[in-house]
Amino acid sequence: MIGRTKEIAILEIAYQSDRPEMVAIIGRRRVGKTYLIRSFFEKRVDFEMVGLKDGNNERQLRNFVFSLEEATGQRLKEVEIPTDWLGAFHLLKTYLESLKKSEKKVVFIDELPWAATPRSDFFTGLSYFWNSYGSKANIILIICGSATAWMIKKVINNKGGLHNRVTRKIILRPFSLTETAAYFQARKINFDHYQLIQLYMTMGGIPHYLDQVVDGKTAVQNIDEICFSQEGLLRTEFDNLYSSLFTHPDRYEKIVAILATTWKGMSRKEIVKLSQLSDGGGITTILQELEQSGFITAYIPFQKKKKNTLYRLTDNYSLFYLKFIKPLPSNLDGNWMTLSQTQSWKFWSGYAFENICLQHIEKIKIKLGIGGIHSQAFSFLAKGTDELEGTQIDLLIDRMDNAISLCEIKFYNDHYLLSKNEAERIRKKRTLFRQFSKTKKQLFMVLITTFGVLENKHNLGLIDNEVRMEDLF
Repeated sequence: MIGRTKEIAILEIAYQSDRPEMVAIIGRRRVGKTYLIRSFFEKRVDFEMVGLKDGNNERQLRNFVFSLEEATGQRLKEVEIPTDWLGAFHLLKTYLESLKKSEKKVVFIDELPWAATPRSDFFTGLSYFWNSYGSKANIILIICGSATAWMIKKVINNKGGLHNRVTRKIILRPFSLTETAAYFQARKINFDHYQLIQLYMTMGGIPHYLDQVVDGKTAVQNIDEICFSQEGLLRTEFDNLYSSLFTHPDRYEKIVAILATTWKGMSRKEIVKLSQLSDGGGITTILQELEQSGFITAYIPFQKKKKNTLYRLTDNYSLFYLKFIKPLPSNLDGNWMTLSQTQSWKFWSGYAFENICLQHIEKIKIKLGIGGIHSQAFSFLAKGTDELEGTQIDLLIDRMDNAISLCEIKFYNDHYLLSKNEAERIRKKRTLFRQFSKTKKQLFMVLITTFGVLENKHNLGLIDNEVRMEDLF
């Protein structure tokens, strides 16, 4: 298995512990939650059920019966078939009590949000099962769900019979660039860092998306087939993605589409105005759930307060889809070979690379030699005044060693050559930041590029540190 070392360690501790364990695993669709559990436990799972997408309560109960029959190897008699979840979990309890084994009994309920349909008594049954049996047995109960916000609210922060019952929590995140490179190496697919960055811009570190990539083709060729052909997985994944996670996906998609129109984020007030949705608790919930699910990031700009929070779309695939795939007519294939040479892509790729840098901020700090220094990462945007011209900083790292690293991020397909005009622009930006922020801290200018910076007279005395694409891996 690639990566997942922390997650595997948590599962190992839970399996070997001398107490009952309830482990909640959350993470977006296609991130590899089921694969993690099945790979770790292999044939040690005593009962497994996967919730049915869009199944009503009756079908979910029938699904439970089929799963129990598969586990026991026996058909249930007609009189034994449960009519509610209390009866269903009583059957599971009876089955597990009949097992004679010294190791922990393993119960795996996958896609729990689908199984626990509205107005069903699912949690009544699950609470009964855990409180009357699981909490006293040699058992590990693993509950999994792609609807991250739902899992946090209904399971981890449960106010009913499962309150404080979760003993361990795993948040499964997409692969980092390092893990993505290792994943392709394990599949004997060789890409250089630039090719990997292009793939990551398109689909992020979602294992199931990366699994579509084939050997013998460039990143551009793979993107063309996966995203722009009629049969490509990511051509239609967007609607499937949001509908699998949210009850009213159109509202979530609308906000995501609005956020895709700006690079520096929007305030809640701006989102309400552009979406024309009611300015009530609904917007707050949607934003919170999108953030918990890993699609957007909420951040407070440098020297601002919580009320100035901005929301930014940071999901790589959603950004790519809304910019390049959605505009295509549904009956036509796209041509990424052509689109990837347009000025529109070159402009967009700069933002996408900036997004990747923000996702790998710890790698940047290590390269700058400040990995062990407490720091906070921000963006900076100052509107012009009568006295001062406005300015914007891609990324700044405010450090506890009385310094701030001001980072300029450039995505380019070759070594970057700093021109006289660009050097003047960066120098002015540093001066304006000092004037707007009124900071007394030491300012270091950092240039983050793909292949590095060619030295010339414009670099000297201006660029203090350099970070290359390879440093993000």
